[in-house]
Amino acid sequence: MQKAAIERNNETIAAQLTPVGRETVQDRVYSELRRALIGGLFEPSQVLTIRGLADALVTSTMPVREALGRLITEKALEALPNRSVRVPPITLERIDDLLRARSLIEGEAIALAATRMGPRQIATIEAMLGEWDEMRALKHKKDIDREATLNQSFHFEIYRCCGSAVLIPMIESLWLQSGPCIRVAIYAFSEAGEVDTAHYHRRIVAALARQDAQGAREALVADISRPFAFLRDKLQSAAAKG
Repeated sequence: MQKAAIERNNETIAAQLTPVGRETVQDRVYSELRRALIGGLFEPSQVLTIRGLADALVTSTMPVREALGRLITEKALEALPNRSVRVPPITLERIDDLLRARSLIEGEAIALAATRMGPRQIATIEAMLGEWDEMRALKHKKDIDREATLNQSFHFEIYRCCGSAVLIPMIESLWLQSGPCIRVAIYAFSEAGEVDTAHYHRRIVAALARQDAQGAREALVADISRPFAFLRDKLQSAAAKG
């Protein structure tokens, strides 16, 4: 009798709780795909299949399918008729739209952060610039993954100081959509030997250290405009040749 009562109790509890293991797998798959998109690990127009991603992530197709559905809703991916998905292609309209949105929203975030960041926060982002210098000194010029990670860490360390719980998710969504585009530009800049991102980041740090909200906003817009300008020129040049 007691055993039967325990089993009935366990069944009642099980009916009320959502299986943790399954949710954990889904969340991990979503987080990993999200990280890959923000970091630009997938290229614009790249087609992704559920089976291919499941094999790469060593999991079943169900959590991948659900993660892709979330990312499609967030406009980070596009659904295709054959049940595969693709990373949105680069177009002039998309480039201009993303840059405009990022300049407005991230510009506001950094302006708010400028008045809230103290010596400790400034020291943190200065340390990130030091890591960048070390990477360059070791001549890891083609370490694109490390460069993308440092760039993201630098920006979000600042944005987290803005004091707005509403702006951060909006910024994350914009990075999710622009990550593949930015990756293309990072590769091109590295190959061309152009002034690297740290130059622009130092201007941002200097403005933040002065608590100059407008100066920080302008330095940020100059920083994030550069890759979009490169991509715009590339598309226009290709269209002219075509």
